[in-house]
Amino acid sequence: MRSRLTGVFVGSHAVAEGLLTPKQLRERSYRRLVQGVYADPGLEFDHRLRCTGVALVLPPGAAIGGHSAAAWHGAPFAGPTDPVTVIRPPSVLWKGPREVRVRRGDLADGDVEQRDGVPVTSALRTAWDVAGLESLGTSVAALDAMVRSGSVSLSALAAQVEDGTGRWGVVRVRRAVGLVDPRAESPPESRVRVALVLAGLAPVPQFEVWSSGAFLGRVDLAFPEQRVLVEYEGAHHFERDQIARDDERFARLEAAGWRVVRLSAADLRDLDGVVVRVRAALGH
Repeated sequence: MRSRLTGVFVGSHAVAEGLLTPKQLRERSYRRLVQGVYADPGLEFDHRLRCTGVALVLPPGAAIGGHSAAAWHGAPFAGPTDPVTVIRPPSVLWKGPREVRVRRGDLADGDVEQRDGVPVTSALRTAWDVAGLESLGTSVAALDAMVRSGSVSLSALAAQVEDGTGRWGVVRVRRAVGLVDPRAESPPESRVRVALVLAGLAPVPQFEVWSSGAFLGRVDLAFPEQRVLVEYEGAHHFERDQIARDDERFARLEAAGWRVVRLSAADLRDLDGVVVRVRAALGH
């Protein structure tokens, strides 16, 4: 435990060392990260902070892994309250607190590194576990971001799949790696692209639209031959000024002969419906 209570600490340790009383621990505004582990309320509450808390109670030999470790490798998509993924070797018998998702797996030399004092799986090992553990859309989104950030390369991922014949999860990993495209700039964009590709469509990510020598904008996904665009609009797109700017941009695109399929967070819950809409726009 840290010597002062301005970071992350195990509550029972703080009480045992006389830094807090049980009553102070209950009544002060320390944030509970996982069972028995607390953080100073002034620290930003994100998934990495929660992982830092879990690291304080990890047994030797285990490490933060999967989607949780991806936060250190360019893919910070796990939310603050999402379960923390831990990889433990078969010889380490540990269930962890209820906020932790424990996965058993061998950890070879080089599979674990220290990041900000937290043992996390390496970028390549993280990529493998994410692809093996998560849904296809989620895993491709994470791998897209990891490649885009430079944490891993497409060639390294491909080589890992080639060398992984017979390894746990290789079929799922091979499928995910085959769909990676680092041009994607957001997880929703990756998820939509994966759904379209699996439906037999081939959108172009981050497509620049020009008309008569004028740049009209860069869009998430495009079907240039059919002049159809697909654009995901996150929360910031629904702010008052941004709505007006988006409407103007889409009006320019449509005036130039492009058809625009606009998507929001609600559409991500029905990707089959998104495919139907895109097919209709394409005239299929």
